[in-house]
Amino acid sequence: MNEFRDRVAVITGAGSGIGARLAQRLADEGARIAAIDQQGNRLAMLAAALPGKPVATAVADVTDLHAVRQAVQRLEKDLGPTDLLIASAGVGHGTPASSFDAEAINQLIRINLLGVVNSIDAVIHGMQERKRGHLVVLSSLASYRGLPLMSAYCASKSGLNAFMDSLRIELKPYNILTTTICPGWIRTPMTEALGLPDRITMPVEQAAEIILDAIRQKRAFLAFPGKLAFRVRLLKYLPRSISDWLAGRELSRIERAMRPRS
Repeated sequence: MNEFRDRVAVITGAGSGIGARLAQRLADEGARIAAIDQQGNRLAMLAAALPGKPVATAVADVTDLHAVRQAVQRLEKDLGPTDLLIASAGVGHGTPASSFDAEAINQLIRINLLGVVNSIDAVIHGMQERKRGHLVVLSSLASYRGLPLMSAYCASKSGLNAFMDSLRIELKPYNILTTTICPGWIRTPMTEALGLPDRITMPVEQAAEIILDAIRQKRAFLAFPGKLAFRVRLLKYLPRSISDWLAGRELSRIERAMRPRS
């Protein structure tokens, strides 16, 4: 039996990166795709790439609760009630203390944390009434501890993990599943903008298959790739002095990898 056939999947950040790839793969498996993105041209490209598939799109900024609610209402009118939410809209960039910028930090947290809250708000009440549904959120391995130069990003993803841990328990009586996905670096336009080289990133196609498998298995939590996930878990539980030293070493390793090879 195909887990996703005729299921309505609302996907935020569906216009590019992991959101677009998940939309394509779910459509291949017979899901009805309700795609949300801030960029209408990206949504048009996604729809054009899925000819003959049941796809509906809506432009909305996930930081705007009213806009997200309206978008989901329109999409559900076209496709039916939401069975699956994949909240993949997010941003990632450095917020170094040397140029501390509260506005930039606020905006990043609004998108990565409150944007997910808004997306869940738009579907959860219907799921509670129907006593079924699945909420999937894209967090990050950076959620395990604060990393140098990435304070806002780490805080947003750490907060997201705690938020989903709470919901997971509360939503059991409603038969609503939750899945928190914590990937490492995935090869997307976001990581390209950060200047991360391919040799330390995972192809988006590979990451999407891992995520879809976790959704099929109804896993509550998944962190990958395994070796990197082990290293960041270690940072969380070691004494702070050792953890800080290792985090600094990891940052240096990434910075070396980002330097052009001669």
